[in-house]
Amino acid sequence: MASDDSTFDFTDNSHRRYNPLTDTWVLVSPHRAKRPWLGQQEAPSKLEIAEYDESCYLCPRNLRATGSKNPNYGSTFIFPNDYAAVKLNQPGLSQGRGNDSERDQLFKTSSVEGNCYVICFSPKHNLTLPLMMHKEIVRVVEAWISLYRQLEEEANQGKPFKYVQIFENKGTAMGCSNLHPHGQAWCLSTVPNELMKEFTSFKKFQDSFSKHMLDSYMEIELSERERVVVENDSFVVLVPFWAIWPFETLVVSKTHLPSLKEFNAKQQSDLAAILKNLTTKYDNLFSTSFPYSMGTHQAPLNASEEEKKISWFHMHFYPPLLRSATVRKFLVGFELLGEPQRDLTAEQAAERLRTLDGITHYSENLD
Repeated sequence: MASDDSTFDFTDNSHRRYNPLTDTWVLVSPHRAKRPWLGQQEAPSKLEIAEYDESCYLCPRNLRATGSKNPNYGSTFIFPNDYAAVKLNQPGLSQGRGNDSERDQLFKTSSVEGNCYVICFSPKHNLTLPLMMHKEIVRVVEAWISLYRQLEEEANQGKPFKYVQIFENKGTAMGCSNLHPHGQAWCLSTVPNELMKEFTSFKKFQDSFSKHMLDSYMEIELSERERVVVENDSFVVLVPFWAIWPFETLVVSKTHLPSLKEFNAKQQSDLAAILKNLTTKYDNLFSTSFPYSMGTHQAPLNASEEEKKISWFHMHFYPPLLRSATVRKFLVGFELLGEPQRDLTAEQAAERLRTLDGITHYSENLD
């Protein structure tokens, strides 16, 4: 029998939470987090990684796998991915005979073109975002903006570029094949699925309430403050109410910025500052170099006025760690066959992250 709101305990009773960005649900089972944990507890780890690795394909002056040589770069360095996931100037793909038959409805294909880029954050092989100085992360943000503008210009000159997805996979747990701190940018002739879901939801909300969804959501979160992790003048970091991953966060611009292109110098600096703060908190959570996948969501390249209206710059962080440096969350069983599920509530995760130091890195206290 369902209980009424007066007796329902969100920290103990199972419930579902709605994700308005993607029109999906997540099952929350907070009572399961009260199970005794007898698993491994690790001591703080300090990886001994050299500042330069002569075998690394991304370090300055080194040869890459295809034989190209990196310049002796001294700051953030971007180059076309030698093994791009999408290509330019490939043969066209027939769209079939139409959409009339059952087969046409069941076996659809569509051509896609584009290019991919590698973004080396720093020439130093061992310098992850939380270990970088603020001014160094500002250069990363500036590089993102420069690439966005460059791709817009290339699109204006005829290249089939519509959307650029900027992201980072940090750590081997996230499939990163090279530990030199770097991100990627995949530029496609189409808008990816997750973005289309968000744009659809944003437009529906705006049509109903004459206000952007993230503007409304942020107002409520900043008022309630239960899920706020950290904020500055330009950005706020939240554990979203509908989070799937244990310590998932959302970085949202406080004002309507459709894309990186609209950032002023203050907002560039503030984004760098809050990324350093958040990633330092992540590393301090389990005293380890914290793995995650993170990326930007923003307006398409050369966006129309309507696309700018429904776009709002934000970043998603999806870290897999659950209880310690080696205990990970996996989407298995019910989560693969039914819907995502979590034990730790968003409010509990936010409290854990909020109380962690976002300035001093745990490794600074190690011998």
